[in-house]
Amino acid sequence: MNPPRLIDRLRAWLTGLPQLLLLLMLAATYWLNQQVQPLPLTPDSSKRHEPDFIVSEVVATTLNEQGKPRFVMAAKKMLHYPDDNSTHLEAPVLTSFDSGHPPMHTYANSGMVSGKGEEIFLHDDVKIVRTATATQSEMTFTTTYLHVVPDRGLADTDQPVTMIDGRNIVHAVGMKFDNKARIVKLLAQVKGEYVSSKN
Repeated sequence: MNPPRLIDRLRAWLTGLPQLLLLLMLAATYWLNQQVQPLPLTPDSSKRHEPDFIVSEVVATTLNEQGKPRFVMAAKKMLHYPDDNSTHLEAPVLTSFDSGHPPMHTYANSGMVSGKGEEIFLHDDVKIVRTATATQSEMTFTTTYLHVVPDRGLADTDQPVTMIDGRNIVHAVGMKFDNKARIVKLLAQVKGEYVSSKN
């Protein structure tokens, strides 16, 4: 090999060496930069108020010690939200059974069950119906809001309520209802009327 040619090649290679080293340093810097970047934030779905499951035409039954239905909750649709562990109901119907007493049916347009399932909050066109018996007429209560504690058989509202029992109609603001003791307390502005039969 001709020494001048070898020297020319060596000189050309050495001339390009700083550029090659610079490219290698840039590549190493880019790689290091990528390694120390924080991981991209992924949205936490538990913080958004979006349902994690939806059930249509749901019926849930609680049994008593004898294995008979004690409380039945039905709804057109049930949506569970993981951020607050609440369950929302569309067109809920609650039915309470107590031996020796007629069943109580409660209807509403919407409702919400607390995270632990101990309380139910009913809204819009709430109606409680005590089924008629041979000795008692049907009794109904209507209001716009009702708070229900199923395990204790309690319900209450601070909203206007109308009670109809046979021909008696009573209007009030606020009510406390104890289904186990069969006691109704109307809290304020109680006004009653009797509707006579039309003969």
